[in-house]
Amino acid sequence: MATASSASVPSKMKAFVYSEYGNHATVLKLKTDVPVPEVKEDQVLVEVVAAGLNPVDIGRIHGLFKAADPPFPTVPGYDVAGVVVKVGSKVKNIKEGDEVYGFISEKPLDHPKQYGTLAEYTAVEEKLLAPKPKNLSFAEAAGLPIAIETASEGLERTGFSAGKSILVLGGAGGVGSLLIQLAKHVYGASRVAATSSTGKLDLLKKLGADLVIDYTKENFEDLPEKFDVVYDAVGQSDRALKAMKEGGRVVTIIGAVTPPATQFIVTSDGSILEKLNPFLESGKVKPLLDPKGTFHFSQTVEALSYVETGRVIGKVVIYPIP
Repeated sequence: MATASSASVPSKMKAFVYSEYGNHATVLKLKTDVPVPEVKEDQVLVEVVAAGLNPVDIGRIHGLFKAADPPFPTVPGYDVAGVVVKVGSKVKNIKEGDEVYGFISEKPLDHPKQYGTLAEYTAVEEKLLAPKPKNLSFAEAAGLPIAIETASEGLERTGFSAGKSILVLGGAGGVGSLLIQLAKHVYGASRVAATSSTGKLDLLKKLGADLVIDYTKENFEDLPEKFDVVYDAVGQSDRALKAMKEGGRVVTIIGAVTPPATQFIVTSDGSILEKLNPFLESGKVKPLLDPKGTFHFSQTVEALSYVETGRVIGKVVIYPIP
């Protein structure tokens, strides 16, 4: 694909921008004269080819995290896959022309970047990026960073290791679909169970789940089988505790937390992606894009509305950009 070099990077770009909090369908506007971000010495400028969407994008536009947000105007978006067109003076391992992916704000809810990934260009620290897996398209890669790093960090926090069992609540979502695969194919779980609605049970089996639970027909906490780890990606930590073995762990990424369950917000780290790249390149772990397919840049507002329904299978990705 044709990309800009540092000599030909324009001063203005197309980007989706909001200048007040509210419903994305109302406040998010496509602008053609947004300044291309300046590159700091530890950053690279990425020409965005594809951008993954996440529920946090919608929450941020609605103002749920306004206390730690940068000033308006804001370009939303965290996940990126693209081509490096400019490098800062202290960048060591990335060069112009490299294909990279990652999520661009180290702490997604704590002073995230003003200029995100729903734009033609985004500036991001070298340490938050990794080489794009060679076998993946830009769209496939763009759907991974926040989800796979959230899955991995949660497993690490619970001390998950080979021979342990895990129950994944929300197995067909962006995080859940990767959790099943990581637990089974990377960490060596003895048994992986996962919940979903009726129509998604076959998908969970294909991803590697040994036991699939239809939450519309049975309560997972009533099953006689209990688990070393319960990873709650849907916001049911109180029920999750009842499915945990004695001495087990429950970790959640959403909703209220019932102790001793713990909650965390993922930290962006390109080295995690680099460690997982071999599993992606070997096909042991596969990205899962929603069956609706990718949404064109011009359909970004529509795509965010679809994410908001909570019915997404895997990830929604904006491609191509612009």
